[in-house]
Amino acid sequence: MKKLLRGLAGLVGFLLLWEVVVQVGLVSKTFTPPPSVVLVTVGDLLGDPTFLRDIVATMLAWLIAIAIAIAVGVPAGLLLGSVPALRTATAAIVEFLRPIPVTALVPLVLLVIGSGPDAKITLAVYASLWPIMFNTIYGMGEIDPVLMETARACGTSRFRMLSSVALPQTAPFVFTGIRLSAIISLIAVVSVEFLAGSEVGLGSFILVASTGSIRFDLVLAGTVVAGVLGYLINEGLEQLGKRLFKWSTVDREAIA
Repeated sequence: MKKLLRGLAGLVGFLLLWEVVVQVGLVSKTFTPPPSVVLVTVGDLLGDPTFLRDIVATMLAWLIAIAIAIAVGVPAGLLLGSVPALRTATAAIVEFLRPIPVTALVPLVLLVIGSGPDAKITLAVYASLWPIMFNTIYGMGEIDPVLMETARACGTSRFRMLSSVALPQTAPFVFTGIRLSAIISLIAVVSVEFLAGSEVGLGSFILVASTGSIRFDLVLAGTVVAGVLGYLINEGLEQLGKRLFKWSTVDREAIA
């Protein structure tokens, strides 16, 4: 409760500061509407079926992207973490691909795939894959060797060892990677919607509002909604992780 109250106090303080800065004329009301205007606009938009469709489109793309990233990143992390030779062989290509920003790949993806939902899902998967995979690899390195040796001595197959021994032991690390990737994926989806000019989505809504009617209250309202969605996703996953892994200190140890 104390954490919640402190967070709310900080948010209220920020909104009051924003309101004062705009009202005294330090920034233009045209380009930076005060929160009293933006929040009213948010309320109006939440009653607009078209805007709600944009939210659904963004969240659906996010859900598909994070599911694919988990389906690819966890097995890849288990495999690379359990086979050092394979990890060494792929290290150069992985370290080459990982730093490439999603925005740099937008033109290439648009040429190959087009500007439909596949583009934003593909780039969101690319952006969110790495934290899941690397946290899984890190978790593999934290497994007690005795567990693996015992399973191997009992004649357990490699697949069974990874699925029944390694995966449960690395679960807290995997979950931390998923929580990090969830926000990265949402950022990627909205960014690609904005840059690629998607037909629907929060990014598309912000783009139209900033280039059509030039209503910056709509631009900020769309941004606020995206931020709230990101906060709810992160907070929900964080609380879930605390319930599932009360005994774990992975949040302080896992890599991003």
